[in-house]
Amino acid sequence: MEYVILAVVIAVVAIGAIAGLVVNGRRRTPLPPKPEAPVITPPREPQVGEESAPPSEAPVQTIEEVQLPTVEEEAPAEAELAPAVEVPEPTAGRLVRLRSRLSRSQNSIGKGLLTLLSRDRLDEDTWEEIEETLLTADVGVAPTQELVERLRTRVKVLGTRSPEELRTLLHEELVTLIGPESDRTVRSTKHEEGPAVVLVVGVNGVGKTTTTGKLARVLVADGRRVVLGAADTFRAAAADQLQTWGERVGAHTVRGPEGGDPASVAFDAVKEGIAEGVDTVLIDTAGRLHTKTGLMDELGKVKRVVEKHGPVDEVLLVLDATTGQNGLVQARVFAEVVDITGIVLTKLDGTAKGGIVIAVQRELGVPVKLVGLGEGADDLAPFEPAAFVDALIGD
Repeated sequence: MEYVILAVVIAVVAIGAIAGLVVNGRRRTPLPPKPEAPVITPPREPQVGEESAPPSEAPVQTIEEVQLPTVEEEAPAEAELAPAVEVPEPTAGRLVRLRSRLSRSQNSIGKGLLTLLSRDRLDEDTWEEIEETLLTADVGVAPTQELVERLRTRVKVLGTRSPEELRTLLHEELVTLIGPESDRTVRSTKHEEGPAVVLVVGVNGVGKTTTTGKLARVLVADGRRVVLGAADTFRAAAADQLQTWGERVGAHTVRGPEGGDPASVAFDAVKEGIAEGVDTVLIDTAGRLHTKTGLMDELGKVKRVVEKHGPVDEVLLVLDATTGQNGLVQARVFAEVVDITGIVLTKLDGTAKGGIVIAVQRELGVPVKLVGLGEGADDLAPFEPAAFVDALIGD
């Protein structure tokens, strides 16, 4: 029995040894390599133009090979272009060229009066209508009465009244009423003390700054060299606006800080004009209500400070023709403060009250020297009585 057990143990040990040898042999046998998966390239999308060509491998530069631009190689910045200097059209005969702008005043005064005077019978009712026409056109009470009396007398003496005779008669009487003998020259010629100084004054909203710029064009067109003084320091845009006007005709603009002393700016402008040897210094002042005593006193100060350099040659009062008789009230106050020497009537193209030319001259005893007849840069014209009446009466 013992021999049997021993034989079984030997058999088990032998089988275990053989099994171990078989397993170790299998571990040493290398596995065959796995086959590589094929690389599939997706088809290219259809392209157009240059993109349809097959891609090419461009050479790649290293950072050492890339040439960076130096400061000297950078393109210079473009210099700001100076505004082109304009050459204004001549002022001679400008009012004649702008006569169509007076069409509204023409219908009120000229054509209205000619129609009334052409009636077969000039009775009292007709003469009252003539007076009403003149008053509506802001000719004023005294000038209207004077004109009606002269027309009555001449029509009675004339007898027959053909359209041509009436037109000639009315033309002569209106020119006489306006005053052809008045000196309407803007004193802008350089003198021994220095350049001529022109002060531009008026209430708010009449267009002083624009008028000053247009006046600069008038003077440049007449051969004057001009310096502009932006003494309206209370309105931020006024100095910029005036400088733009000046640059367009090559005129230098002297300006000060916003809210600064207007008299100081005016003083510096005249000083600059003397240094540059120009013919004329135009000073734009701030708009002010004629009822404000403090502001009017300040305007007087501007004039006194400027006179430290020399006399003020012109004080031009700018009036809005559309305000009619109200403008005369303004004119009286300004005349008391700064001694007005001439009138500039603006917006005369937009009103039927052309008679204000006569009324304001009678009220102040100073002539209308310039009239504004539009929004264009060259629509400010020297006033010529005969040409003005021609425009009022029409052909």
